[in-house]
Amino acid sequence: MDFNLSEKGQDYLKRVQAFMRDEIFPIEDAYYRELQSLENRWVELPIITELKAKARAQGLWNMFFPDEKHGCGLLNSDYAMIAEETGKSFIAPEIFNCNAPDTGNMEVLIHYGSEEQKAEWLPKLLAGEVRSAFCMTEPAVASSDATNMEATAIVEGDEVVLNGRKWWSTGIGHPNCEVIIFMGKTDPDAHRHRQHSMVLVPKNTPGITVERMLPVFGHYDEPYGHGVVNFENVRLPKSAIIAGPGRGFEIAQGRLGPGRVHHCMRAIGAAERALELLIMRAISREAFGRPLAKLGGNPDIIANARMAIEQARLLTLKCAWLLDTKGILGALSEVSQIKAVVPQMLQTIVDQAIQIHGGAGVSDDDFPLTALYGYARVLRLADGPDEVHRGMVARLELKKYKKFMK
Repeated sequence: MDFNLSEKGQDYLKRVQAFMRDEIFPIEDAYYRELQSLENRWVELPIITELKAKARAQGLWNMFFPDEKHGCGLLNSDYAMIAEETGKSFIAPEIFNCNAPDTGNMEVLIHYGSEEQKAEWLPKLLAGEVRSAFCMTEPAVASSDATNMEATAIVEGDEVVLNGRKWWSTGIGHPNCEVIIFMGKTDPDAHRHRQHSMVLVPKNTPGITVERMLPVFGHYDEPYGHGVVNFENVRLPKSAIIAGPGRGFEIAQGRLGPGRVHHCMRAIGAAERALELLIMRAISREAFGRPLAKLGGNPDIIANARMAIEQARLLTLKCAWLLDTKGILGALSEVSQIKAVVPQMLQTIVDQAIQIHGGAGVSDDDFPLTALYGYARVLRLADGPDEVHRGMVARLELKKYKKFMK
């Protein structure tokens, strides 16, 4: 394995780091103060629009996709390090047009969309003119098993009719959200992984209602948000089905490989920021006559955090390298491994940073630790809970010993 970035990847990483340092970090506090002062926070503030234009003008745009037609021609292993850098700020991914769920939705269209679907939506998404949402999880069933899905996408002649309630539909609250990818059951009699379809749905289609936005530990993550969305007899042309009926699970698997690398590397960036906050607090405060950094078990906490981050990064870079060299089928175990390991690592480090900060750690007025904790905790459920991913790793591991099993 070679974890060295390509020459092109090194150039992009340096430019992203400079943009983060010079343009994004300096305005974060002012951005959040302005957003919090608004009665309606479901807006894109002018500073974000301005920074997106700057990033695009510098070519720091759509870096997630590994071809030069739609992206920047970076390897997964190149972009992994860039994703880590952008993970240090909650607003950075959108500024570079590299935020979820838009990245995954664009990948779905690029790999599986019809020419008509691509022509209608890809240019707008790639330009950052519109945002998107992904509607898969449902409130009425255990969504950790996606075959439980009850929402339907029934073909009736030349139309497909959607019915069902979805929730945790990330991005649905953004003022520029105009298109949704909906997953529903089309043929209950087919093989369990051929029953479902993904459908491309304009958000303004009659029958779609955003019932409410869902808070995470009291915060709504404006202006992106996670919503409960009801689909009631939503009628679309049959051509709105992506890649044809029954291919929903196939598309979902293709969507999740690189996306999990992106998620995990951003989480590693967040862990680096949490550790930096932890250490700066620990060396600047004293208790019982000593700096916190040298008090009790805190040196062990700092050392273990550094080792955990390094281990998580190496595992995620291995996964990215496998995706580059062997594709998703050669990285199935690693994709699940990183999704189980990295969010837990982030949650642990953020929790320790909160403890070091004392009372300041549980308030979001001065430090971003509560937001980072919520992000880490949600990530242990998003794209499948930890238990599902560990189950996949175990199945693949046991498969190696099949000849010894009764």
